[in-house]
Amino acid sequence: MYLSRLVNLLARHGHEVDVIHCVDSYKTLTKREPGQPSANPPGVTVHSLRSRLGSLSPLIAQQTGGTWPKTKEILEILSSKRFDVIHYHNISLLGPKVLRLEPQDPHFIKAYTVHEHWLVCPMHVLWKNNERICDKPECLRCTLKFRRPPQWWRYTRLLKKCAASVDVFISPSEFTRRMHQERGFKPPMAVIPHFAPAQDEAPSADESSPHPRPYFLFVGRLEKIKGAETLLPAFRGYAHADLLIAGTGTYEAELRRMAQGMTNVHFLGAQPQDKLQRYYRHALAVLVPSSGYEVFGLVVLEAYQQRTPVIARSLGGLTEVVEQSRGGGFLYRGNDELLAAMERLRADTALRREMGNRGYQAYQEYWTEEAHLKAYLDLLAETARRKWGSVPWDLGSEGEYNYG
Repeated sequence: MYLSRLVNLLARHGHEVDVIHCVDSYKTLTKREPGQPSANPPGVTVHSLRSRLGSLSPLIAQQTGGTWPKTKEILEILSSKRFDVIHYHNISLLGPKVLRLEPQDPHFIKAYTVHEHWLVCPMHVLWKNNERICDKPECLRCTLKFRRPPQWWRYTRLLKKCAASVDVFISPSEFTRRMHQERGFKPPMAVIPHFAPAQDEAPSADESSPHPRPYFLFVGRLEKIKGAETLLPAFRGYAHADLLIAGTGTYEAELRRMAQGMTNVHFLGAQPQDKLQRYYRHALAVLVPSSGYEVFGLVVLEAYQQRTPVIARSLGGLTEVVEQSRGGGFLYRGNDELLAAMERLRADTALRREMGNRGYQAYQEYWTEEAHLKAYLDLLAETARRKWGSVPWDLGSEGEYNYG
């Protein structure tokens, strides 16, 4: 979601963007072909990598750290034009050696945004033994618990050598930067928070609620690490409002089984963004109960954008975002605190409005497209000065960067 938004933001401001992604990895993880792609804005070119080896290609990358089934194709793309910025996201099934691939022209910056904890965790999410948050590394045992083949290259210096090819690492939160440092990742990281794009249209004054009863809203992937199942005890016997769950995932069938007989719990499935905005606007609050370490928490921004307060578990990057809103929501640690926060917002319309406005003000200050683009371009300029002593491009928001 973040990468799609960043690509569109850059393209709208006159930058040229090439996106390289691995179809073999997608098919290996989802067991299906990618859906029909949406139309790309002018300036965006998508390169879909496929290998004759099929699923064996990402397995080779996962096991060896090497990119060789796709090295030639990637280098051809990188040499097809002069790239000013090469920006990496979620490279795990291309392998760390992809960080060392580069065009012959040396005038580029390499950036890497951490969207999870893959640099310090084979399972990406610091979720130990597929059961709980990771308190200390026991990576081999944990990998086997996840039923994944061990990555023996992690016990060498390969990742450190490949990371040295990157000019700047970017973290969406101070929490995630700190977690990488505590787990032994030494390169410095800049912090640039994520953002939520502006709405296409303002809601009408007489817009009706999409649900007939007062409700709290959960939005996210239905995976155990997202914690939706931890909300069910709070709603069992709770007569004042419903729980709406928007999203799909591998844990959905189990969640539905757990919620059987609970008439105040409703599963919405996957929802397009325009419909989600309406659900956000009319919710008493958005519940963010993640059981694992969120790197940031886009759902919180989307709630604030609609002037809706959040009730989030005090864990990981969520704590940082809610605290930065200066009153845009509640943080909770257990079921009693969750219920107390729900009741306060349900019973006090003025409080809900005030907290929603505080969240919206924080969104306008920190998490808009404009704020993100300025921080992003400023970081590129700072990195260029550090690398070359000067900035070789026009650094206006309307610019001529080429991004890979």
